[in-house]
Amino acid sequence: MPRKPQQPRAKATVSAIVEAGFISLAENGIEGTTTRHIADLAGVSVGSLYEYFANKEAVFDAMHRHVVAEVIDMVRPLTPQLVRLEIRPMIAELLQRFRELLERDQGRYLRYLSYAAYFAPRDYMEPINRLLMNLLMQYVMHHPQLVRLGNLPAMGFIMINGGVFTVIRYLTDPNPTVSFDDLVSGLGDMVAHFVEGELRKEQGAG
Repeated sequence: MPRKPQQPRAKATVSAIVEAGFISLAENGIEGTTTRHIADLAGVSVGSLYEYFANKEAVFDAMHRHVVAEVIDMVRPLTPQLVRLEIRPMIAELLQRFRELLERDQGRYLRYLSYAAYFAPRDYMEPINRLLMNLLMQYVMHHPQLVRLGNLPAMGFIMINGGVFTVIRYLTDPNPTVSFDDLVSGLGDMVAHFVEGELRKEQGAG
């Protein structure tokens, strides 16, 4: 049975294997990625890889946890700043930072996400969804007029997931038909128009 790394050297080996998994996936795709490819890129033997991972799927799972942790580490420090912004600049700042993270290191996280639907756990986005829903709730606390919006959790879930997957799809498109700035502006306008329209309806009903 694969063991958990305890010593610094073992942890460094596992980190190297995970990084090699990203590189191999970007270069070879899912089918072309093997434990031998990953081990060679990590600079370790296949036997060393199997000390910590049962197969390449276990490496993919570790990659998934790594990406989720990176997104969470990116969003959490931004939250106090984001919740004080108006809707359009808040969305623009969040999506620009998301793009920077996905395109880092020759886009290895972006390539991972383009394949993730094929091998990641069904609920692989759930920790990120919870994080963004928490951001939404904190945003509402700083903009109390939004409490009047009906069905806010459901609309927030739709908009968060729609925005995240729209950005991923855009960034993986080799020939997008619009600029990223236009995409971000459009998403910001969509959310802002919805919120403004719902608030007007609430005021009219009151």
